[in-house]
Amino acid sequence: MNRLDVTEKIIATRVAKGLKWADVAAKVGLSKEWVTAACLGQMTLNEEQAGIVAELFGLSAEEKRWLMVVPYKGSLPTAVPTDPLIYRFYELVSVYGMTFKELIHEEFGDGIMSAIDFKMDLQREPDPKGDRVSITMSGKFLPYKTY
Repeated sequence: MNRLDVTEKIIATRVAKGLKWADVAAKVGLSKEWVTAACLGQMTLNEEQAGIVAELFGLSAEEKRWLMVVPYKGSLPTAVPTDPLIYRFYELVSVYGMTFKELIHEEFGDGIMSAIDFKMDLQREPDPKGDRVSITMSGKFLPYKTY
């Protein structure tokens, strides 16, 4: 048994029960974005959160414990993603990465946007030409320090 086994069980159970990630998140009491990442093995749940997830997905005590283990972050099986949706994010960084970097540095100075102190919101944006995906990402700016 390992974390990947638990993730696969969660996914299979979610499909079998017809659960939506937003419904799981509402029960846990956190955002759908963070709870989805946790259920997919990218975040650590505390005892209470893991208990809720374990109950929803019918996990054993051992499987529940895996939800509380600090994960190895980063889940892409290859350096360049092959899944078309995930590849588009890779493409965004390839095309706009230098633009992100320049504009962040111009606005904030030399530093990075944190993926630890981070929020994300994903919403459907109705559009008569076809609905759009709206993703808002907000990370704390962390300046480089001199020493």
